[in-house]
Amino acid sequence: MTAKMNTTMTVAAALAGALSMAALIPLHSAAAAEASGLEKCYGVSKAGQNSCANAAGTHSCAGQSSKDYDGGEWRAVKAGVCKEIGGKTEAFNGIGTPKDMTKKG
Repeated sequence: MTAKMNTTMTVAAALAGALSMAALIPLHSAAAAEASGLEKCYGVSKAGQNSCANAAGTHSCAGQSSKDYDGGEWRAVKAGVCKEIGGKTEAFNGIGTPKDMTKKG
């Protein structure tokens, strides 16, 4: 491999890493979510689709929830719509029952 190819591959890898990290920052930070007009909505995320750490403190990252609609797991949603979609703005025990937003009524 030539030095030029090696440098090009290193730069490409660094750029790809930086872009992927930038895309994840809003999902991993509750403060970033709230600052961008979003709110925590508990009980509406499917397993593996939570936005950040859970209320119990058993994990600290997005995508680590293990149960659908767990009341201790939150997903960042546009401020003011959490209750509309069947979630709660505070953590709760049990399983949520989010509304099916594909149906009318």
